[in-house]
Amino acid sequence: MLAAVACAAALAVSAAPAAADPSVTTTTDIGLGDVIPVPAEVTPDPDADYRLGPGTLIRTEPRSDEVRAIGHQLADALRPATGYPLPVVPARGNGGGISLLLDDVGDELGPEGYRLDVTKRGVTIRANEPAGLFAGTQTLRQLLPAAIESDTPQHKTWTVPGGGIVDHPRFSYRSAMLDIARHFHTLDEIKSYIDEIARYKINHLHIHLTDDQGWRIEIESWPELATVGGGPGTGVDGVGGGYLTKDDYRDIVSYAAERYITVVPEIDMPGHTNSALSTYAELNCDGIAPPPRTDIEVGYSSLCIDKEITYEFVDDVIREIAELTPGPYLHIGGDEAWSTPPEDYRTFMQRVVPIVEKYGKRPLGWNEIVRGTPSTDTIAQYWGTTTEHEEIADAVARGHKVIMSPADKAYIDMKYDENTPLGLSWAGYIEVRDAYDWDPGDHVSGVGEDAVLGVEAPLWSETLRTLDHIEYMAFPRLAAIAELGWSPRDTHDWTSFSERLSKQGPRWEARGVDFYRSPQVPWGS
Repeated sequence: MLAAVACAAALAVSAAPAAADPSVTTTTDIGLGDVIPVPAEVTPDPDADYRLGPGTLIRTEPRSDEVRAIGHQLADALRPATGYPLPVVPARGNGGGISLLLDDVGDELGPEGYRLDVTKRGVTIRANEPAGLFAGTQTLRQLLPAAIESDTPQHKTWTVPGGGIVDHPRFSYRSAMLDIARHFHTLDEIKSYIDEIARYKINHLHIHLTDDQGWRIEIESWPELATVGGGPGTGVDGVGGGYLTKDDYRDIVSYAAERYITVVPEIDMPGHTNSALSTYAELNCDGIAPPPRTDIEVGYSSLCIDKEITYEFVDDVIREIAELTPGPYLHIGGDEAWSTPPEDYRTFMQRVVPIVEKYGKRPLGWNEIVRGTPSTDTIAQYWGTTTEHEEIADAVARGHKVIMSPADKAYIDMKYDENTPLGLSWAGYIEVRDAYDWDPGDHVSGVGEDAVLGVEAPLWSETLRTLDHIEYMAFPRLAAIAELGWSPRDTHDWTSFSERLSKQGPRWEARGVDFYRSPQVPWGS
């Protein structure tokens, strides 16, 4: 399997512009709008290209440590390939180079929008808040030649196409989910995934921490959840044991926050709980622990709804996870609880949702959660495969918000086609165009754009073992979901997207990112 996947992916005050080297081409095939997600407004000016040189400075908003940190991240990204020092200094006067400035760019751009202007003298990114400046730097990185992704100096001219961009997100919530319960993925692998999703302006990372096959987060009040429920031999086929310590989790939260990504933890319940039930016998109605499970069946496990220790357990887990999580959301799953009778499910959610709220978090769950008639502050994540869904439409009518993750469009662990060596196919095959050609704002009848908080691309790990596996299933489809979440509805165009997507290929190759070379995309054009 590894061989098949590998085969599939083988593939400032600027003192003055640096003197041109006649042995180096100065042409570029990158246009100002050739980025993903596509910007809201693009105004090219071919006479205003800017060229980075050895004297280029990165100038940041004075007296803002946060903006200076963004400047240093940008410098760290650009130095290896350019070989330039790119010092980060406070912005003074009207100097050139690359400037990152806080400014009033209009309420319509919100906290993540930005204005990017390129002239012969330099590049200026302005935003209302630092998050907008960070988003602008991700656009700037894509406007440079693909060789900028190399980790060694490249003999290139580094030209940014001239003109202006005005940009802001369509939806405030744009997310990727990584399942570390079915197979544990290491701290370094999670960080690498964070780096990749940040490039496409994803701003939430949903981490699926627990499931039947493994418990992947330390809980001090129930210590064997991690050491036994997440220990050796856990995971699908008994492969992929491991867990995050609390310090590991804090590290992920901090690392993501530096890239303007909010971590959303998920503790799935009352189903998908065999790793807990097999570890602590008292959580079972009969007091007998079932054996661990390493298969991929679903729907057979349930916490005991009638025992008070169940709610003591849930309270302890939610309290400890909430204490670790500065973000506003806590996901409690709620899907595929087929062995929990409907009235018991309702009873459970009416007890548990208030616990989440007690610890200061906004509850989030898979779309089944609305069956428990929770408070309308609870967000439902739609994972169905139909465009008619009375239950979720009724919940929207009551006032619930929805995150759109239709499994036949957004589940990026589904196979691309029948020959894909990884993934599952229960929701169908999802080629790149399938992932792109749908509209989160009207995909489900009765769920209009005003009710949609955003979009998410879940990546389940039943068949995934390595970072290469993660990358191969995520890319290029994650870029499609990212564009649906960020770019205006009227920019949606498959031909344009596929052409821009083809230009991401050399960037992924330069970074060593495994990806699927879809025949639908004109790679190399």
